[in-house]
Amino acid sequence: MSYCVFMHRADSIYDDSPAEQYQFPKSYLSRAERCVGDWIVYLEPTKIVQSRGYFAIARVQQIIPDPKAPDMFLAIIEPGSYLDFARNVPFSSEEGPIERGLLNEHGKLSGRAQAAVRPLSAADFARIVELGLDDQDPLLPREGVPPPMPPGLSEATPPYVFEQARARVQQLTSRIARDRIFRKVVLRAYDERCAVTGLKLINGGGRAEVNAAHIRPVEENGPDIVTNGIALSGTAHWMFDRGLISLTDDLQILISRQANDAESIRGFINRTGNAHPPARDADRPHPHFLRWHREARFKQ
Repeated sequence: MSYCVFMHRADSIYDDSPAEQYQFPKSYLSRAERCVGDWIVYLEPTKIVQSRGYFAIARVQQIIPDPKAPDMFLAIIEPGSYLDFARNVPFSSEEGPIERGLLNEHGKLSGRAQAAVRPLSAADFARIVELGLDDQDPLLPREGVPPPMPPGLSEATPPYVFEQARARVQQLTSRIARDRIFRKVVLRAYDERCAVTGLKLINGGGRAEVNAAHIRPVEENGPDIVTNGIALSGTAHWMFDRGLISLTDDLQILISRQANDAESIRGFINRTGNAHPPARDADRPHPHFLRWHREARFKQ
């Protein structure tokens, strides 16, 4: 087993769903097989405008031939393992590429940087994870936050870095930490504004009075990915969870016919009747999560 980088873009021609599966051609099969049972890091290409860089981690459960496409394969992501980074990690810093393993013997970027699936050293994995899962931010609650890991992981002691990286992932993929990071990622996507009411309320302590709601709940196998999230105020969150409101794929707000005061709800939601979208199209709620909510939770 070993770490890998999977390159992904939201407008990919491949049949990707980062929290569920990653499609790739046969030419990458031997590389991808090495990371079965281990962690991968998702990277958005630098040529994309406002690239997120390294933006998430996940664990590969298995690799299977794609039943719909000859000579294509699917890396199946272990349910519940996907986690968006609290901070997107740029491909390069002032010191050069974050993936030091991409440098050749002359210290220049090698052709390996173009590979959509590639191995990742333990030291590079640890560096990316440490930067990406750094969730110390005023947006988040301070209670119960574990102390930060020591900076400067040594390149000279791979076993230590290897175990440090695994310990860091284990520490920050607990349910408490996942909820904290998910909240930060979703609120950042919606600029801390309730998608249903359009209100952006900040309390006296500087904390946003809005929740990060899972569209498909965790207990129903909903992943911690921004496209399965939506920023909602307390009342809107309550109505959404109980199926009194829902959303179409184009974010039109639906009101249940079983709501006892539909007129008041219409006065409560955005005047346009549409949910306030996130700034990036790539962060919009995914249609299959919205479909699940309409079919499983929304009271028609």
